[in-house]
Amino acid sequence: MLRLNCDLGESFGAWTMGMDAMVMPHIDQANIACGFHAGDPVIMQQTLALAKQHGVMVGAHPGYHDLVGFGRRSMNCQPHEIEALLMYQVAALDGMARVQGMELEYVKPHGALYNDMMANETVRGAIMNAIASYHRPVVLMLQATPQAEQHQKEARQHGIELWFEAFADRCYDDDGRLLARTRTGAVHSRQRMLEQVQQLATEQAVTTVSGHRLQLVVDTLCVHGDNAEGIAAIQEIREAIS
Repeated sequence: MLRLNCDLGESFGAWTMGMDAMVMPHIDQANIACGFHAGDPVIMQQTLALAKQHGVMVGAHPGYHDLVGFGRRSMNCQPHEIEALLMYQVAALDGMARVQGMELEYVKPHGALYNDMMANETVRGAIMNAIASYHRPVVLMLQATPQAEQHQKEARQHGIELWFEAFADRCYDDDGRLLARTRTGAVHSRQRMLEQVQQLATEQAVTTVSGHRLQLVVDTLCVHGDNAEGIAAIQEIREAIS
């Protein structure tokens, strides 16, 4: 069965982002911000406790060091810098999880770092190197695309495991990329979203913007809980895949 994952712990100080307490009961995996694009030690601690309360798997959600831009701006980092910033964030969240008797299980890069990972083999290699050199096995989560077999090959060369994710509410282009938000129909209506979820759950496929059927290897669905409407959508998605 498909898991549901959500980006959480993205508040910072007095600034609140998302509705984490309402999302957590309905998901399987919490991608927790590690302080570089969002989050802080207190928020990380609280989000981990919330995940433990609801029996939710936890993963690190590291990004570029870009609090002002919420990690959505690409940075021209060298591979060794990407490896270090990833390791720093993963180790921080992993350490805080262990204090609460939990274990970090995976890593899902955030924002521009995620996009760069999918588009740039050098960035992807640096991230895989960081995961491979961690002191114990953790899984890397990345986008399900028609290039999944190539990504699996790269992962095997690094000796790491991958989980592929799809997006419940986003329209796909024919090449497997998400349709740019600037284009009409990039974000699905509630009904179209549920249809796509059902198709992913039963067929491991999506219907693209031009009507083509695109086969995808999918382990987990990314959902968003930034508002009450998003929470309701997550509940509907949970019912649809169950």
